[in-house]
Amino acid sequence: MNRTGRGTGPGSDAATGRALAEELLDGRAAAVPAPGAGPDVWLAFAEQVRSRAHGGRRLPVPAPPALRLCHPRGWIREAALAEPGAPVELVAVLTTDWAAPVRDRARALMEDTLRAHPEATLRAVTPLALRLGRRSRGDWILERFEDALRRQAAAATPWWHLPGPSTAPGGTTAPGSATTADGAAAPGGATARVLAALLDCPDRQARQFAVRLALAGPGRADALECARRAAAEPDPATAALWTDAALAGPGSEGGAVIDVLIGARIPAVRAAGVTALRRAGRAAEGVSHLADSSGLVRACARWLVGQDGGDAHGHYRWLVRDPAGPSPYAVAGLAECGRSEDTDLLRGLVAHPVGPVRAAALAGLRRREAVVEDSVLLALLDDPAPSVAREASLGLLPAVRRLDPSYLAERLDVRGPLHVRRAAFRLLRARGGIHALRAAVALIDDWHPRTRTTARAAVCACQWQPAQFDGEADTAELAALLKRSAKLFDGYGLGLRRSRLGLKT
Repeated sequence: MNRTGRGTGPGSDAATGRALAEELLDGRAAAVPAPGAGPDVWLAFAEQVRSRAHGGRRLPVPAPPALRLCHPRGWIREAALAEPGAPVELVAVLTTDWAAPVRDRARALMEDTLRAHPEATLRAVTPLALRLGRRSRGDWILERFEDALRRQAAAATPWWHLPGPSTAPGGTTAPGSATTADGAAAPGGATARVLAALLDCPDRQARQFAVRLALAGPGRADALECARRAAAEPDPATAALWTDAALAGPGSEGGAVIDVLIGARIPAVRAAGVTALRRAGRAAEGVSHLADSSGLVRACARWLVGQDGGDAHGHYRWLVRDPAGPSPYAVAGLAECGRSEDTDLLRGLVAHPVGPVRAAALAGLRRREAVVEDSVLLALLDDPAPSVAREASLGLLPAVRRLDPSYLAERLDVRGPLHVRRAAFRLLRARGGIHALRAAVALIDDWHPRTRTTARAAVCACQWQPAQFDGEADTAELAALLKRSAKLFDGYGLGLRRSRLGLKT
């Protein structure tokens, strides 16, 4: 996960916040998270300082203000709030403090900060306030920030809710500034700057919050601008808000709005654009979207073609027989039509020279519940295309008890292709018993992280009871497998499993 994520692994915002807290606790740094740091950085920073101090960690003397604001003792936190220069983000965190004196002083300080510097405070703290609103005492800060932004939105003139670029001194574009359509400085510019910053905020929840405020503002949203934002938005839920506004706004039937939606990256936005073609009188264009990469868009395109009196199934058969080579998405669309007469056509595509087409044909046959010989699917486990090997393994899952486990075990060699090894491991895990345990132990040191993690989880989940293997393995083999995987268990866990096998602990 990248540094803007909410995970706990290396490189996440939470890991960054904990690392900054450790540096401050060790006296190796005198700074707190940067002013533009995400909300999860601040939350992890505060939690790490307090938990380490609770655990007996001595704070540096004199302790920086940021450490005192996160101190486990309430009277120290309360005293730190009286000192000038407290980071507004840590003040926000303390508005949800369990100690009433700390909480009340932090809320009073936040009120003063909002009155003195409303624009800077709203831009910096809104993403954090949305996180804090989930806490048991977080209703105050969430309601306070919602009210502040809604009051500004209600007082603004109708143009604000979709702020555009303006011209700064010297003819350059000033980020976050607001102008009217003729380039004049617009009233309520501070409001526009706050909303503009939140609409482009890297935090997903803050963007959703800002979009809801923007679309609830006075006036009607510009359909084309909403469509552009929907197409550029990486978050599906936020993009859905922009899409609904684009299709509900005046001028939504115009070609430009629909074309922008159709060109979006998120499938749901493209599907909305394809569906809107009908009311725009452009239903004939549905044919060009039958082979979209998204199943949702393909379904909307089939509906659109049907509404226009066309035959989507016939178009798919023509696309699959294209001399230039079929698209794998056209093959998937043909299978989605659910016609029994297409089974033989899909079988023929299993031998197509292009890997994604072979994979789409296999997926289509599985979708149709068509019978494919085990020998054919077993041969495709060694296919050079990873997607083909994956689809072959999925097709073999119902027949896993009929397969030769030694044939699959031979494909677990770490020197072989990764996708072949993963396909064989999937089937052996589905078979269960000693064959699954042997495969998992063989892969506990695999170089591929996901394969290694899956194998180790399977080994740890095993009960190591001889009776569960139905005579497929003796105690000696189980003891050898346990010895190979002993590093995965602590002393108690290893001893417990040894005792289940009747071995000395």
